[in-house]
Amino acid sequence: MVHGRERKVVEAFAAALAELPDDHAPKYYEHAYSMSAPEVRRLLEEIMTSTTWPVYSPFAREHYGRGLEEGKLEGKAEGKAEGKAEGKAEGKAEGRAEEAARLVLLVLAARGLQVPDDVRARIAACADLARLESWATRAVTVPTVHDLFGETDEADR
Repeated sequence: MVHGRERKVVEAFAAALAELPDDHAPKYYEHAYSMSAPEVRRLLEEIMTSTTWPVYSPFAREHYGRGLEEGKLEGKAEGKAEGKAEGKAEGKAEGRAEEAARLVLLVLAARGLQVPDDVRARIAACADLARLESWATRAVTVPTVHDLFGETDEADR
């Protein structure tokens, strides 16, 4: 590439390579790259980084591999952060439900109502915060523990 120091010549060379069969283009690129002056190599590298060129030259392998690794690390970090946030939110929701169940049982005990094991298990197993809050409100006034669940209410069955 006698006139290769001019950007237009290097761009024309790269465009011509794109028209060659896949198995020929890398060989021509490698040959031209290995025989080029440093400033021409920089032009080739610059042009090739902005295309979907196959990864064959040492420069391309180095930068492609680095980009791939950086992308993997970024993806892993994002996934880890999302998973941590989801886990934290789930943990908080579980903690609120457990505390609400504890409150229902505490109100019933403070009122002197005996709580059978099956009722205690049903309250403890409930993860629906709205339902637990409803039970806590009822726990203040229900005459018996079994009235807590409002068996006439379809949502509590």
